Amino acid sequence: MVDKEIDWAAIASHPKFVELHQAKMRFLVGLWVFGATSYFLLLVGAVSFPDLFNARILGRLNFGYLFCLFQFVLAWAIAIIYTRKSNREFDPLTTELVEMIVKEECQ
Repeated sequence: MVDKEIDWAAIASHPKFVELHQAKMRFLVGLWVFGATSYFLLLVGAVSFPDLFNARILGRLNFGYLFCLFQFVLAWAIAIIYTRKSNREFDPLTTELVEMIVKEECQ
């Protein structure tokens, strides 16, 4: 069986690939900025505002613990948001791109 050479440079310069890559980067950078900002707010807030982070909210739970728990919820939310966006937008674009490349190679 002879493997066919794949021209990765041509695929990378394909307009559909560029569109897909730019859309994913815009979305992922936005999610990363949101998640990183939240994470660093926890660190900076704990150092800068210890009284706020020690304030009891619910029984023995203080604001700091709740903010830490929020980080886990946020991580799951980001994963769910990315999965939904990927299934709805990125995967169809990827399928379309693969079909176009296969069709172009067969011609």
